[in-house]
Amino acid sequence: MGLSSAQWKLDGGAKVLPSRPRRGGRPVLGLRHFSLAAVVVISVWLLAPPAALAWDYEGHRAVNQLALAALPDDFPKFTRTPEAQERIAFLSGEPDRWRNAWDLPLRNGNGPDHYFDLEELELCHIEPRALTHFRYEFAAQLAVARATRPSAFAPIDPLRNTDHTRELIGFLPWTITEYYAKVKSAFSYLKEYAADGTPEEVANAEANVIYLMGVMGHFVGDAGQPLHTTKHFNGWVGENPNGYTTNRTIHAWIDGGFFQKAGLDLAALKAKVTPAHLVWPGDSQIRHEDVFPVALGFIAQQQTKVEPLYRLEKEGKLTGEGPLVVDGREFLNEQLLASSQLLANLWLTAWKQAPPDLYLKTQLEKRKQSHGGDAKP
Repeated sequence: MGLSSAQWKLDGGAKVLPSRPRRGGRPVLGLRHFSLAAVVVISVWLLAPPAALAWDYEGHRAVNQLALAALPDDFPKFTRTPEAQERIAFLSGEPDRWRNAWDLPLRNGNGPDHYFDLEELELCHIEPRALTHFRYEFAAQLAVARATRPSAFAPIDPLRNTDHTRELIGFLPWTITEYYAKVKSAFSYLKEYAADGTPEEVANAEANVIYLMGVMGHFVGDAGQPLHTTKHFNGWVGENPNGYTTNRTIHAWIDGGFFQKAGLDLAALKAKVTPAHLVWPGDSQIRHEDVFPVALGFIAQQQTKVEPLYRLEKEGKLTGEGPLVVDGREFLNEQLLASSQLLANLWLTAWKQAPPDLYLKTQLEKRKQSHGGDAKP
């Protein structure tokens, strides 16, 4: 018993499971199920070094790199250095690296951030247009739906729910919204430190911007992968009149196997990048505090690509080889470009929309006055 090598994906030197396998949790493997020899084999297998990089990391890197290429020349220069750009690209894999951890509270908090099963809203009697913009209000709505209509939901096996995520349908639009706000906040306090802070404070604030930009890119990249928006995330479930695959390796193949076999041409994709623009064009003087409708709308748009993706698989266009590979590559390339476009737009808007951090501004002014006009403490 165990997972085949095809079920693993590799992320920047770290071995991780395919995105959201059975709601993001590792299989529960009790030692009583194995012989001593099997336990030894599995232990060696888990500790073995990765053999290659898979799309999950390379694809996420590509999204962040394409988004960087779309930014205008006047975007803050500290993000333009080779070191900063590599850091932002590297951080695209960070949230998947967190999924390597066995700590259940981390798995509970991080796993559902990577997906949102839109079809499940109907089961919960929640209208998409009426979704709350607040994560914990939504979690409460899910709990109420399960408590009031328990028979409508499939039973949950507690042995396969050690991280307590199977009651959830994902938080991806909220995650993107929250990271946008964090990036905007970082730009806000960076502006104050740039005006009245020390060089060390400015450097730290810039490092925070880079970190948040990089990590945010992962989740926007997830939103562009149609299988992160659906209950059909790893093989078609339920009624299947069109005979789509029920094979539970499709997610790992789309994430990694396809581009490993067919190749990912970053230079060709960069040639197709569209310059970033404000999320609310022509409205730059009005401050918008919430991009939740933007994130949700993007996810809903990608969810319409789920069936076309399964159709491509059925037609043999996602094998990664042969004359039909062109259609599959074009489809997945467009998804990378869509994510990178949204990401660049969000980064640009966060920078432009960042308001003054009035509290920090006041504190820095007080410090400056107390030191005779010197910004240094």
